[in-house]
Amino acid sequence: MKKSWLWLSALVLVLSMFLAACSGGEKTDSKKQGDNGEKTSEPKDGGTLVYSLDSAPEGKYNPNFYGTATDAEVIDFFDENLIDYDENLKAQPYIASWETDDNKVYKFKIKEGVKWHNGEELKIQDWEFSIKVLADKDYDGPRYVNVQDVVGVPEYKDGKADSISGIKIINDYEMEVTFDKARVNNLENFWTYAMSRKEFEGIAVKDMMASEKVRTKPVGLGPFKVSKIVPGESIEFERFDDYFGGKPHIEKVVMKVIDPSLTVGELQNNTLDMTGFHPSIIEQVEALDNINVVKYPGLSYYYVGFKLGNWDGKKNVMNEPKYQDKALRQAMYYAINRDEWVKAFFFGVGKPVNRPVPTNHWIAADNKELEQFEYDPEKAKKILDDAGWKDVDGDKFREDPNGKPFVVNFAHYATQNPTFEARAKALTQYWEEIGLKTKLTMTDAGLYYDMLEKSDKKMEVFFGGWSTGTDPDPSGLWKSDALWNYPRWVSEKSDQLLDDALDMEVVGTDSDKRKELYIEWQKHFMDELPALPIAELEEIVALNKRVKGVKYDVSGSNRPNEWWLEQ
Repeated sequence: MKKSWLWLSALVLVLSMFLAACSGGEKTDSKKQGDNGEKTSEPKDGGTLVYSLDSAPEGKYNPNFYGTATDAEVIDFFDENLIDYDENLKAQPYIASWETDDNKVYKFKIKEGVKWHNGEELKIQDWEFSIKVLADKDYDGPRYVNVQDVVGVPEYKDGKADSISGIKIINDYEMEVTFDKARVNNLENFWTYAMSRKEFEGIAVKDMMASEKVRTKPVGLGPFKVSKIVPGESIEFERFDDYFGGKPHIEKVVMKVIDPSLTVGELQNNTLDMTGFHPSIIEQVEALDNINVVKYPGLSYYYVGFKLGNWDGKKNVMNEPKYQDKALRQAMYYAINRDEWVKAFFFGVGKPVNRPVPTNHWIAADNKELEQFEYDPEKAKKILDDAGWKDVDGDKFREDPNGKPFVVNFAHYATQNPTFEARAKALTQYWEEIGLKTKLTMTDAGLYYDMLEKSDKKMEVFFGGWSTGTDPDPSGLWKSDALWNYPRWVSEKSDQLLDDALDMEVVGTDSDKRKELYIEWQKHFMDELPALPIAELEEIVALNKRVKGVKYDVSGSNRPNEWWLEQ
């Protein structure tokens, strides 16, 4: 489905833990890949679509609370962003439209007659309610950043105000929102998901995430409504006839969790219609006569991060000494044969990346403007030697500059995908080849990112991945006050460059000026190396040939109400 705010958030840069790793990395034609590659007849109604996930959802089925890619896939079937994005990743009116003269004050208007699955009509107050949840003092999720720039939100969060002064309700379908300053991306960063006030009536914000309204009986605005959830196993949906975008053709959707080793067999046996999959099986999937493989441009990248500090509840504090030596981080980067690693584990649908911005984004710096950190183990060894990282006890592994034993404690998430541990071990071998003793810990994917958010001491060096957004501003990942800045990197220069790139007084509406600042930021990042960008990916999906009407571009797919099944 269209990668709505769940995937295309500008500032949040929504977390994709790549639990399915169902993507790759080379640029492709940005035209829509449509109709499952074939000429088709008129759409037909009826049938059940079977869709799979290769790891269990965390079970937070609400945009305000979810934190994993699998939960996002579930949510996208039954809920809606109020705005849309086109194939150029530009915001477009959808349920909501807007007007602004100065990028500071926006007037929003929602369509009349849009229905929640409980039969209630969507009102502008539902959107206001959602914003207030994120601004509440008891909200402990990661999306406060999407409302913090609205006038009055900090005061509301601190309990100094009973309402948000920057939100003015005009009537049931219109509201005015005032931001604290004009920014280029105020709209893209703003939270544009509503919550049904009726559904959450009487539930305190602190109790919402654990409530049945989030876990087992979620209600949305989307083309399908949830009919049954078996935690950890499956989610069933039924057609929502009153969907504002038009009655869906497909009658039911069954989303099930399957072992990745069974994917090819399920596709071959026609017991699975649609799934992302790991590149390691692409040749087997492409060989199936009943399946089409669709590739489309990705906005994702993998990286290795270093624990440089901790989260104090409001900001990052760079107070962990173990990996503060930049020479150590540089050496570990030069030690990785990224070309070899990507070819070994992404099977032609990935490529090395030299910056924390995917190539498909317009702000991406040209490679020639950046240090390439090409594989050079001898250079890595020399850097370590010069910085005092030497083997002083003759065991072939280096001690730190103070002569004390040193071990790289490396963490990677674990699913049922066997390639994950293999690729993690390959990275540890690169580091051991330059004399850095390394210990690998595979951590259950359901716990992994929660441990990172809580700055768990065990997460010293870690493997991560991000799917970025329509507006490529990296602030939500890398500013000093960003919760998802998992290395806990603090840099005044970084913060200033990112602030300037959004400041209307600095860049106005000149995208070239904005790009120049982002390029300077990428240079700074690659000089400091709080994380090591490893690979960027292309998205890949397997579709049974009976599935029709599915179209893809860089923004994702069209909405599933347009899909249909050849009976």
